[in-house]
Amino acid sequence: MLRKIVTIDQDKCDGCGLCVPSCAEGAIKMINGKAVLSADNLCDGLGACLGECPQDAIQIEEREADEFDEAAVEKHLAAQGRPAPVHQHAMQAPAAAPHGGGGCPGSRAMTFAPPPAASDTSPAGSRQSQLAQWPVQLHLVPTTAPYFQGADLLITADCVPVAYAGYHEDFLKGKAVVMGCPKLDDNNFYTQKLTELFSKSDIRSVTVLKMEVPCCGGIAVAARQALAASGREIPYKEVTIGIQGQIKG
Repeated sequence: MLRKIVTIDQDKCDGCGLCVPSCAEGAIKMINGKAVLSADNLCDGLGACLGECPQDAIQIEEREADEFDEAAVEKHLAAQGRPAPVHQHAMQAPAAAPHGGGGCPGSRAMTFAPPPAASDTSPAGSRQSQLAQWPVQLHLVPTTAPYFQGADLLITADCVPVAYAGYHEDFLKGKAVVMGCPKLDDNNFYTQKLTELFSKSDIRSVTVLKMEVPCCGGIAVAARQALAASGREIPYKEVTIGIQGQIKG
């Protein structure tokens, strides 16, 4: 039958695997480091996994494919020890997700107002988070998310909030944030993602928080290269945090 179904561009797929848990039917699996569709009859064609791919490798196409089979999905998931999902009809559009996201709630784009800061007399442990968005990981954030428009952007090496005790009040408050580790990730990807972010969003200022260890400088290099590549003139500063939590400069 002719119907809508997921297609995965193998050239774009980098094997991150984020799409696998986002597919409630278990229709996507990893083979030789690439995401592939297990079987046509396991895919409902709704595209909940689309928002989970940082490389934009997953799309919906219309082609001849086996009809979506809920019974086959239940059998497939049972073999993996997973519960069967609740389905919408495969020919219906999915319900709109809050704040424009889709798929796994863990990486769905969300904007929310942080609670008011606790007073100095509040008991220990009652300090409030100043986070106003989700997600924060540079691999996961959509570059066109509304929380980036007109925002002051904080680019944070992911060890900084552990080392610096006043991270929320001193740096995060009132800012949009992305986080990453240039030691563990591909810094070229960071440069490309930040270039896209600077080009597509009306960022007002950029602050980079990095640790004093040499490898952490990569996240600042990526930010500077991205600014140059975007052609935007955005106020920029870097702050270095010592491994014992002191501001080094």
